[in-house]
Amino acid sequence: MHKQGPNLANTRPEVIIIGAGLAGLTLAMLLEKTNIPYKIFERASAVKPLGSAIFLNSTTSKVFKQCGIFEELMSVGKPVNMIQIANENREIEYIMDFGEDVEKMFGCHGYVLSRPVLYDIFLRQVPKERLHMNKKMLSMENGGNGVLVRFSDGTTAEGDILVGADGAYSAVRQNMYAKLTKLEKLPKSDGLPLPYSTTCLVGQTRPLDPEIFPNLKLDKCQFIRILGDGKPYTCETRKLSDTFRTSEWGSEATEAMIKEVKDFPIISGGDKVTTIGDLIDLTPREYISKVVLEEKVFKTWHHMRTVLIGDACHKLNPAGGSGATNAIHDAVTLANYINALPTQPSVEDVHRGFKDYKRERIRWINESNDSSSVFRTMVEKGVKAKMVRYVSKNMPTFMSRKMLIRMTVNQPQCSFMPLIEDQGTYKTAKQKSISHTLQMFEANKKQDAANAKKRAAELVKLAAIAEKDRETRAVEIAEAQAEAAAAQGQNKAATAT
Repeated sequence: MHKQGPNLANTRPEVIIIGAGLAGLTLAMLLEKTNIPYKIFERASAVKPLGSAIFLNSTTSKVFKQCGIFEELMSVGKPVNMIQIANENREIEYIMDFGEDVEKMFGCHGYVLSRPVLYDIFLRQVPKERLHMNKKMLSMENGGNGVLVRFSDGTTAEGDILVGADGAYSAVRQNMYAKLTKLEKLPKSDGLPLPYSTTCLVGQTRPLDPEIFPNLKLDKCQFIRILGDGKPYTCETRKLSDTFRTSEWGSEATEAMIKEVKDFPIISGGDKVTTIGDLIDLTPREYISKVVLEEKVFKTWHHMRTVLIGDACHKLNPAGGSGATNAIHDAVTLANYINALPTQPSVEDVHRGFKDYKRERIRWINESNDSSSVFRTMVEKGVKAKMVRYVSKNMPTFMSRKMLIRMTVNQPQCSFMPLIEDQGTYKTAKQKSISHTLQMFEANKKQDAANAKKRAAELVKLAAIAEKDRETRAVEIAEAQAEAAAAQGQNKAATAT
């Protein structure tokens, strides 16, 4: 464990980030803005984001404006303001439209963009020398003086803070939980396996022909769910066995699912009858994956100098479209608290910051988890699902607006960059990490100034003592020289006599 590392000098805490996914890259981008030293370690050989297009709601707009990338994101994305539910005959049964309300109330809409494009924008905000690929984490030491991480290639990394941004099966979380289990400090629920809730086929097509898919000509992106009649849906939710992940994974499982879903209907906007198979034919096989989607909100997010963000501490069903948004919100909040730490943070300082980070985020995670459950149920079968769809379809305006406010009122920003004013008619929620971290930062600045003043006073005192010592020594030397001269004179007089 390092004792002669970053903290010995008057520097800011050094951060080790495990995982170059959305959460890790967002945190790196923000730490870069506030000049906090950091390194990212990713197990893959390259950042190759697989998956579907990504949805970011309006709550991320302010931090992207702070970082200067909002306009670029808008230029490569499309707004999405409604959810459409259709039947197997491609007939729209009802629409949840909240676009105008979102823009009027909060000044921005949600938008969809390509996952690789989003990652490319984020990667350009992080210097290449900060990103280390082919780094599979094996173990870690998490102590009072710092953290040490060991990788499979025999190398190590040391720092003051370790951030696990390495996804649902986080190696950081597993190592941290193993230690807490030995200490008998891990809640029982955190030790249980991740429950698998949903199977999903994800991919990125090649550029599509707008004549075949006329919906591409629309200014806004459409989010359509089709409910199957007596067979699996195009978007299906079902419970899975614990052995599923290991028994149905890889290219063979992907091909099997492709055959299963290729005839499922989709709505392209034109007269041509299209299916998922048409999209699959226009998608490179290496960009198609069959995945299982877990759902769990962990109770333990941090221990000593180690902390978790994103899917590593809360894995939500994608039905609510809030996974990416929450990963970004985690990074913003954590960056605020890290920025407020003193230059030589003790483990107690770090623990307080992590505790405040979790306290601020858990409320919104629970809100998102509830919303995801509602949207997931909306596309299921059974009485409960029918009731949810009926209520959603016939919901009074004031209730839908209230639900919308709950989903969009939290718009976190970084306390270390100029704040973005509210641009809508509705005030966003107060963000504790802004006011609190600014207070902490000011307190730390005052403490640093007091420490500097104290050190300066000590140096002046030492200099005065040294000067006095020099003067005393000079007097002693002069007296010794005088005595020597007198003695020499007496010796000469005695010799003459």
